[in-house]
Amino acid sequence: MQLSPKLIGAALGLALATGPALAEFPERNIENIYPWNPGATMAASQVIADAMGEELGVNISVVSTPGAGGVKAFETALSRDADGYTIIDGYVAPLVLQPMQGNADWSYTDFVPLWSATANAFAIAVRKGDDRFPDLDALIDYMRENPGELRYSPGTPGALPHMSAAKMMQVADVHAQVVPYPEIDAAVRDVRGGILDFMVINTGVYAINKEDVDILAVLSDFGAASETYGGAPLVGSFGIDIEMTGLSTMGWNWWLVEKGTPEDVVATLRGAMGAALAREDIQQKLIDMGYVPTLQAPESYDAVVGPIAEQISSGIDAIAWEEGKLGQ
Repeated sequence: MQLSPKLIGAALGLALATGPALAEFPERNIENIYPWNPGATMAASQVIADAMGEELGVNISVVSTPGAGGVKAFETALSRDADGYTIIDGYVAPLVLQPMQGNADWSYTDFVPLWSATANAFAIAVRKGDDRFPDLDALIDYMRENPGELRYSPGTPGALPHMSAAKMMQVADVHAQVVPYPEIDAAVRDVRGGILDFMVINTGVYAINKEDVDILAVLSDFGAASETYGGAPLVGSFGIDIEMTGLSTMGWNWWLVEKGTPEDVVATLRGAMGAALAREDIQQKLIDMGYVPTLQAPESYDAVVGPIAEQISSGIDAIAWEEGKLGQ
């Protein structure tokens, strides 16, 4: 039997209307927009991305998009369609800190969380075997007796590592000269060479350079943070309460998608990321790299992220205090 042109047109119209609806997400590869230069932290995100991609049956690439303290990465991701094919690697700096400082026009509430990923504490590091500073007490005593003489780098000025160190020094009422570097990684060579007296380091950089530095104190009250620095003491063990608790002194990230992403797509991404993070081999890889898997479900996003802004504000105040001491 030969179909009439009218019936053929109707059949084609039905196929076109129903075809996309029958397609299952994801049909193509996914990108994770990462806000920093390539390095150890990006490698940790790629570990999660690879495992998540295995769950979904597609490749998830982590794309380095540095600039403006993480703002460029968020802007890049938000310029894409809200279809689930772009994931935002939501680090605390562009997610919380930059909006607080007036450098971005979004809030953490403007995004849909998948899962929390990792956290890494910062620590005070000196050159390996620097006998001037066998522990944090010795470093603080020297700064107290020689105000403003020592040189240190927190990496990028104004970022979370800088806040954590400035808060520690404010509580101890000591200060040192700040030497900016574009990335924490770059400061290690000048600590080794004696150009810097100490630095603020993160776990990824420490894992690569542990033969060249000694850790005096971990700037956290999070017990597991000590383990990522080979059992180094927490700052509180020296009687210093930096008044920034939990994740507020740590680098951390939540993987996010843009609001408006279809609910079924969000559910698929959440299921895949949750399954990836639940794998013991993935958790161990991250720990070996110096990162603590935070394993916080999307339901806890508001409760975890919301209060951090208030504590970070005290770190901003500490940097202002430091600038006053240095006459800047």
